[in-house]
Amino acid sequence: MSPISSHPASPAVLKTLGNGGEYEHHEHRRTRTNTAEIDNTISHPGSVKINVEGAFIVDRDSTSPNRSGVDGANHETTDIRLPNHTAVVSHIAVDIGGSLAKLVYFSREPPPAKPGGRLNFMSFETDRIDDCIKFMKQLKLKQQALNGSEPGELCLMATGGGAFKFYDKIKEALGVDIVREDEMECLIIGLDFFITEIPREVFTYSETDPMQFAEARADIYPYLLVNIGSGVSMIKVSGPKEFQRVGGTSLGGGTLWGLLSLLTGARTFDDMLGMAERGDNTKVDMLVGDIYGADYGKIGLKSTTIASSFGKVFRMKREAEMEAEDTGGFDEGVDRDMSPIIEAPSPPAPQDEPRDAPFDGADVSRSLLYAISNNIGQIAYLQSEKHKLEHIYFGGSFIRGHRQTMNTLSYAIKFWSQGQKKAYFLRHEGYLGSVGAFLKRQPKNWGRRGSFDDGIGGPFRRGDAARDAEGMEE
Repeated sequence: MSPISSHPASPAVLKTLGNGGEYEHHEHRRTRTNTAEIDNTISHPGSVKINVEGAFIVDRDSTSPNRSGVDGANHETTDIRLPNHTAVVSHIAVDIGGSLAKLVYFSREPPPAKPGGRLNFMSFETDRIDDCIKFMKQLKLKQQALNGSEPGELCLMATGGGAFKFYDKIKEALGVDIVREDEMECLIIGLDFFITEIPREVFTYSETDPMQFAEARADIYPYLLVNIGSGVSMIKVSGPKEFQRVGGTSLGGGTLWGLLSLLTGARTFDDMLGMAERGDNTKVDMLVGDIYGADYGKIGLKSTTIASSFGKVFRMKREAEMEAEDTGGFDEGVDRDMSPIIEAPSPPAPQDEPRDAPFDGADVSRSLLYAISNNIGQIAYLQSEKHKLEHIYFGGSFIRGHRQTMNTLSYAIKFWSQGQKKAYFLRHEGYLGSVGAFLKRQPKNWGRRGSFDDGIGGPFRRGDAARDAEGMEE
């Protein structure tokens, strides 16, 4: 696969490291916001102006809070430092989707560290929402030490379907004000914030050039947001207060999670991604080369192009049945009425798989990951063509900085657009909604100039009022 050209990374950034530890080192911070516009005055408890001057993404180091002991939590190592914010922040935000609950909160740097604080990011499986509530209760009790406010002042900004489903449960457990915000509004506000305010947040990806940071642009509109959670929503964004859900698909992260939980022994989404990392999809997928014996150059298909996902499985199943009949019995794990169910431990180990097995759980995981990602990429391209959108941003917890997922989405956009369009990713891709909810607590006119002005909580232009259920939750 050929690399996708992209903008060079801006030199005006701090040293940052990310999920893969492959980011470059730079020495200068970039300031993009006028301090006169984002002074630290407290309007009233729980509503403050966040000073994003000099904001940068940090690596997990000795000064990073240790949350490894939090039950059921996955701590994102890429906190965002806000070195110039000194005002009290007495609210937290959570985006509760169908699969994950994503939490964002502010904490001061512990003494004798540098001044300011940081935005912290954590996620919990929605099935373990009690663990998330328990952690938020701990934040309430520690609010004075974290932010300098009183525990009673804590406010929870909530979005996603779980903000309604679990409202009573959270309200009873925390005993604080809960403000529920519209999911789509929060996604757009969060993405706009990351695009315009956080250096080295947005990047393109390819196998030969894994990460190229995109330059900040003042004219970010219009664009297409493809939010991949349990399902997929595709949103055309024409301005800071103008968006429309133009499509989506029910085949998203929840599909991958559900099917692989049936087909393999993996118990968590990260286990499944780990299996896909080492799997070989060519053992189960039928390729163009399997059909033609070579490339199909006339229509631009390489021999390695997937012609049919899982296309080899039926043939192997039939051969196994014929062999079983010849030997007087069926092989273990093969049923006449069902495809093979591959049992794998969690985390799975390659040496535990039968050596003579035609394929294993890792191969199935990789094949299904490709199938879902390719499908999303093609639909995203078609939506961008239909609505004449050049920039396509992929967000949502399905991606998780996973190389194969990003490479598949990037390649799909490049292939179908013949190299004219790029797929853009974010280092905090799963936290668009929760960050948007966090920012909704702010008074008017903070942050990027003109983005959060009067009416941020007012009417937004929507798409079809029916807004179908496919892909709504993350």
